[in-house]
Amino acid sequence: MVTTEERPRPGRDADTSAAGPGSRTVLGRRLVAVVRHALPALAAYTAVRVFGVLVVYVWARNAGESPASVLSKNDGLYYLSIARVGYDGYARVQSDMAFFPLYPGLVAVADVVSPFGLRETALLVGSAASLAAAWGLFALGNHLHGRSVGVLLAVLWGVLPHAVVESMSYSEGLFTALAAWTLYALLRERWLTAGALCLLAGLARPTASALIAVVGLAALVAVVRRRDGWRPWAAGALAPLGWLGYLAWVGRQTGRADGWFHIQEAGWGSSFDFGVFFVQRGREVLAAPSGLQLYVVTGVCLVAIMLFVLSVLDRQPWQLLLYAGLLLATTLGAAGYYHSKRSRGMVG
Repeated sequence: MVTTEERPRPGRDADTSAAGPGSRTVLGRRLVAVVRHALPALAAYTAVRVFGVLVVYVWARNAGESPASVLSKNDGLYYLSIARVGYDGYARVQSDMAFFPLYPGLVAVADVVSPFGLRETALLVGSAASLAAAWGLFALGNHLHGRSVGVLLAVLWGVLPHAVVESMSYSEGLFTALAAWTLYALLRERWLTAGALCLLAGLARPTASALIAVVGLAALVAVVRRRDGWRPWAAGALAPLGWLGYLAWVGRQTGRADGWFHIQEAGWGSSFDFGVFFVQRGREVLAAPSGLQLYVVTGVCLVAIMLFVLSVLDRQPWQLLLYAGLLLATTLGAAGYYHSKRSRGMVG
C-alpha cells in the first residue's frame, strides 16, 4: 500500500531511469507488478460476473430468448442505435440525446475492428469497462486500507443488486471506472490524470456533476494552499469540459439552453424534486404489498444512506465523502428513480 509519505509527487519524483536505455524494462516490470498485485481482485470479480451472466444465459434460454438480446434491452437499445447511426437529432419526444456519448462512441470505434456484431461488441466494451471499474475500486481500497479491502470492494461491485448492468450494453461500468480512477488520482494528487479522467466521465453520464464538484473543490484547496503549482489549476479547468460540452451541444441541437434537461423531463419523465418522489414511493412500498424489485430498490437505498453515515463517522477522506454525498443527493433527489431501477431489475 502506498502511503501519503511514500507516494511520488507528480512531475517531481519521476523515475530517473526513465531517460535511460532500460526505461522500457523498468516500466514493464512495474506494470507486471501492478497487474499481479490486483490479480486476485480482478479474478474474483470476473468469477462472480461470469456466474451472473451464466444465470442470465440459462434463464434466457429457458424463456426462449437470446441471451445477447436480454443483455441489450432497455437503455442498451438506445446506445446501440447511437453507435450505429448517431443521435436522432431531437426527432422524437424520447430523444436519445438524453444518453451521453462516450460509451456508444467507444462501441462504434471498437466495432470497426471487432470480429463480432455490434451488439456483442457493445457487451464486450461494457464488460471490459466494468472490469476496469473493479480494478479502480481495488486501487482505492488498497490505497486506503490494504489489499484485502481492495479485493472485497471489487467483489462487492460484482455482486451488488442490479450488478447485471455491468455485463450489459450500458454505461454504468464505464462511468464507475472513470469515477473510481479519478478519485484514486485525487487521493494521490495526480492532478492532470484526475482532470482528464473527470473530463471523460462528464461525457459518460450526467452524474459526473458530482465528480466535477469534488475535483474542482480539491483543486481549489490545493491552489489556496499553494501546492503543486499549475497542475491543480489545470485539473479544475479540465474537469467540467466534457459534461458542459455535451450539454452545450444538446442545447444547440434543440435550440434551447436547457435542452438536455428539457429532454429528460418532457421525454423521459426525469426531473429533480429534492427527494419528494423518492420519499412518497418509498412509503408506499413499505406500507403495502409491492413487487420484489421495489423492495430491493428500497433496501439498497436505505443501506446506501446507512453506509454513508458510517463512512462519515469513520472519517473517510473528504473527497470520497463529498462524492458519495453528492451522488446520493442527485440520485435520491431525482423523480423517477424507482422506475428506472425497477425496469433494469426485470432484465434478470
